[in-house]
Amino acid sequence: MDDKTRTEIEAAVMRALVKHLQERTDVQNIDLMNLAGFCRNCLAKWWKAEAEARGFEPSYDGAREVIYGMPYGEWKDKYQREATPEQQNRYEETKPLHAKISGHN
Repeated sequence: MDDKTRTEIEAAVMRALVKHLQERTDVQNIDLMNLAGFCRNCLAKWWKAEAEARGFEPSYDGAREVIYGMPYGEWKDKYQREATPEQQNRYEETKPLHAKISGHN
């Protein structure tokens, strides 16, 4: 497989992942962090970092809007729930495993 095709496939996979997460508003970011060590905000930070590496200067809020499909504040108001004590405890336990870009470890 050539590099161009691989990049096109990777881009399509990313778009599919973002679309899936936009549709799965029932899945909380804390659940993603606890299970996988990354969340929508991490994806936005990766997106922003890659855009900056290519000479663009997106805002973090703009990057989150790309990932969430709407302004972050709107998503929070519509879909974010208060984390349970169990979720918060698990979050603290898994911090060493969180994506480095998360800023939590």
